[in-house]
Amino acid sequence: MNMKLMSMKKIAALVLILSALMTAPAQAVLTIEITKGVDAGIPIAIVPFSWSGAAVAGDSMSNIIEADLTRSGRFESIPSTDFLQQPHTAKQVRFKDWRLIKADNLVVGSIEQSGANTYQVKFQLLDVFTGRTLTGYQYNVQSNKLRTVAHQISDIIYEKLTGEKGAFNTKVAYVTVERTKKGKRYLLQVADSDGFAPQTILDSHQPLMSPAWSPDAKKLAYVSFEKKRSMIYLQRLSDGKRENIASFKGINSAPAFSPDGTKLAFVSSKEGNTEIYVIDLRTRAIKRLTNHHGIDTEPSWLPDGRGLVFTSSRSGQPQVYQMNVDGTGVKRLTYTGNYNARPSVSPDGKLMVMISRGNGRFHVAVLNLRNKEFTKLTDTRLDESPSFAPNGRMVLYATEQNNKGVLAAVSADGRVRQSLKFLQGDVREPAWSPYLRRQ
Repeated sequence: MNMKLMSMKKIAALVLILSALMTAPAQAVLTIEITKGVDAGIPIAIVPFSWSGAAVAGDSMSNIIEADLTRSGRFESIPSTDFLQQPHTAKQVRFKDWRLIKADNLVVGSIEQSGANTYQVKFQLLDVFTGRTLTGYQYNVQSNKLRTVAHQISDIIYEKLTGEKGAFNTKVAYVTVERTKKGKRYLLQVADSDGFAPQTILDSHQPLMSPAWSPDAKKLAYVSFEKKRSMIYLQRLSDGKRENIASFKGINSAPAFSPDGTKLAFVSSKEGNTEIYVIDLRTRAIKRLTNHHGIDTEPSWLPDGRGLVFTSSRSGQPQVYQMNVDGTGVKRLTYTGNYNARPSVSPDGKLMVMISRGNGRFHVAVLNLRNKEFTKLTDTRLDESPSFAPNGRMVLYATEQNNKGVLAAVSADGRVRQSLKFLQGDVREPAWSPYLRRQ
């Protein structure tokens, strides 16, 4: 029996082939590769859930939970080949068996059919050394919500053992570019935070760009060129209903919702130069925030809604600036290097992520807004579109591998890295959703 825990050394790669995880074959198009992790995560054992009733793969739920926790970089999952028993409730656990294989914590659970298309899911998180139940929940859900419940369980475990809120039960929006005989095809898609269960929001033969989530995660704003020029649309995800927000002459781009969801910042050249505007989504009143001969673009709101950060060429090269919500008080934030752009501030307001150029490479970097410490987080070549997870722990971004666009994620401290490789199309323009309401 192998008594060693799976180590996550800095250059070790863990490849999770997740094609069997409770998803239709047409959706099994993703590989998640952890390319860098913490040296010592929390040892945890996740026992395959028991199941009864119609053909629902009980171990798939435990696999999803294991994959979530592993890709966070905070946990080391003990291989099931090391397990000395397969309990499904706390009463069945022989804690000495789990101490022998050096597990700190243990997850057990079950799935039982309770109706024609409904299931009862139970799980418990146990402390192996004290024998205590740390937490446990019971869910009654339809079969199409089992994957959601798995992510919710991951969030509960993550928060209980790290003290930080998890972000597994969230969504990501992105643009997939496919090459067809008729030319390029652009798909605006939304998927689970791990890239599974993708849904196409818009299918177009013209470019789609810059998806942005509303604070309630019910709408997306984005840029479409479907009428041969850039226009900003606002689309409701529940029924696909959408409306045109900005179709002015010239450029219309870079939409960004205010934290309270009542306003949308965007970029337009409707008055000649490229400037930043804000539209009130209730009254449709528009206010111009910037007025400079340089190019002002890529606005992003501060978490308190009292100001924005943005990219400007007013110093001669692209750098990041901050201004008040009325456009006053403009100040420069970045001074490291001659190119810093696409800023986004963490939910707690402490960090700002951006794309920075160094040695001819465009990489993800973070600026501590309190002590002004500047840190490069990635060493890839063509990174773009960084987006914080709603807990501020990870940053999602697009990059290029083997001449193909892929999504990747890096922790805000640079200690954990992973790539999400889709088998079809180039994937660009990622945006991580806010927290979702528990279903």
